[in-house]
Amino acid sequence: MALLLERRVAIDAARAAGRLLQAELRGSHRIAFKGPSTDLVTEMDERAEELIVGRLGQAFPDDTMLAEERGAAPGRSGRRWIVDPLDGTTNYAHGVPIFSVSIALEIDRRIELGVAYSPSLDELYVAERGRGATVNDQRLAVSATATLDGSLLTTGFPYNIRETRDTNLKEYAAFAVRCRGVRRLGSAVLDLAWVASGRLDGFWELRLGPWDVAAGGLFVEEAGGRVTNLVGEALDVDAPTVVASNGRIHDEMLAVLREIRGNSGESGARR
Repeated sequence: MALLLERRVAIDAARAAGRLLQAELRGSHRIAFKGPSTDLVTEMDERAEELIVGRLGQAFPDDTMLAEERGAAPGRSGRRWIVDPLDGTTNYAHGVPIFSVSIALEIDRRIELGVAYSPSLDELYVAERGRGATVNDQRLAVSATATLDGSLLTTGFPYNIRETRDTNLKEYAAFAVRCRGVRRLGSAVLDLAWVASGRLDGFWELRLGPWDVAAGGLFVEEAGGRVTNLVGEALDVDAPTVVASNGRIHDEMLAVLREIRGNSGESGARR
């Protein structure tokens, strides 16, 4: 089933929100906190989300909307849009041009369409299940890196790192001495998009939101990679813990996580 209208509306909304964010990047922003002082939200998150949800809601009024800042708005169609209006808010608030807009469509509990736009790089990522993934209309393909030793990885840390015992610091230290390098971009959407594009070979994170992985996970899968939870099982979009890779190094990544986290693996990430 081709999602021609859905694809067009999502792309237009992502581009429009990205242009809005880019235009205001160097301005001063009103910063608030969603709990810890490391979990920021700005007025631009809200403005971009209003734009996206407004366009999706106008085009598809019966669909459920799940957006990071406003939460869920129920629908009756059996379809759900999952929206991150500004992934990389901390980067954005500091003027660091590494952030993204992300929109995904879930039908019958499976992500069928993903769109993300990185305005600073003017890169538009699109994936439709079974139809491949592209960036600026060029086909995406994961890297050919064959071993963890030769890989470049990326990760992130929980917003409540000052309070939780499950910080990802031990995991980071373990991977840092087993691969070529570990990066921290500050945007899970771009982490996944860059794995899909072959710039990076693998990504893991202990806890994310649905809006962080819905589109990006589809990019990786449609580019030939693999996405699981921390113990190699199917990704749960509503409670995501993530390992994403080119597929070739996936088992090695899971083995490192198993070594560090023991048998607690997945449950340890949800404390």
